Amino acid sequence: MLFAVSCTRVGPHSALEPAGTQAAHIDGLWRQLLWGCTIVYGVVMAALVLAVLKHNPAPDTQDLPEAARRRVVRIVSIAVGITILVLAWFMGATLSTERQLAQLETKNPLTVKITGRQWWWEVLYEDQTPSNQFQTANEIHVPVGRPVHLRLFSADVIHSFWVPNLHGKRDLIPGRENSLWIQADRPGVYEGQCAEFCGMQHAHMRIVVVAQPEEEFEGWLQAQRRPAPEPETETQVRGREVFLANTCVMCHTVRGTTAGSRAGPDLTHLASRRTLGAASIPNTRGHLAGWILDPQTIKPGNHMPPHTFEAEELRALLDYLESLK
Repeated sequence: MLFAVSCTRVGPHSALEPAGTQAAHIDGLWRQLLWGCTIVYGVVMAALVLAVLKHNPAPDTQDLPEAARRRVVRIVSIAVGITILVLAWFMGATLSTERQLAQLETKNPLTVKITGRQWWWEVLYEDQTPSNQFQTANEIHVPVGRPVHLRLFSADVIHSFWVPNLHGKRDLIPGRENSLWIQADRPGVYEGQCAEFCGMQHAHMRIVVVAQPEEEFEGWLQAQRRPAPEPETETQVRGREVFLANTCVMCHTVRGTTAGSRAGPDLTHLASRRTLGAASIPNTRGHLAGWILDPQTIKPGNHMPPHTFEAEELRALLDYLESLK
């Protein structure tokens, strides 16, 4: 079953449209710095224009008069004092924002383990009951108003997790665990991006965060925990046979079948996702066919090889993959 998300799409990479507590604090700090720097720039430019218009240079042979010397010293001292106050204000605002980011209520959190790979995101929903854990890829669903603890890992090179509407950037470093707390305060679909250059397809290593009301999220969670649905038609049965008889099983998992590799994304509920190839293309039948046959044209350098299927095999395989909801 596909669960509809009753939410409004927010523009991609929009740090100016905060949808979470932490993003709102970061946005507030940014606005303080923007207006502070704008005012300072305006004052400096006004002083420069005034100096150019009023300056009357004395002959080289004459020293600056004492009164003028004292005036210059006074002006410079005032400017230095104002600069110190402005910098102190910026520092205070930054430290205050850091404290606010650390004060997120963390009761009853959802814990999600995210592993960055070249060039996609492996997403594991952790649970104290092992049978309730499951994997997905490139798409995170979270409940509105509930804190989410993201445990961040890298399987190869340095990546950086960044969903601007919800929080700032956090690096994923090989051999080390980092963490990030996020909370979406309103429903929406928020786009993120790897923010650390990680190779050829860095620009196409995107992630989608879907914030849903609690009831919708719980429904999605229960559906994702179930194994893949059994094929309902002869064509879907044939498609599963094609899937299991080819190299698909060397990289992918479909729970409920003999396919259990972890090299590539888990495909158990592939049809419930919005995108393919780490949000490189929409998850439609045509795009899925193109991705299966020649993924290197769509995303050069990725680790999925091209495939050759007879027309009947491809149609059956697509029918089966589209049933994985």
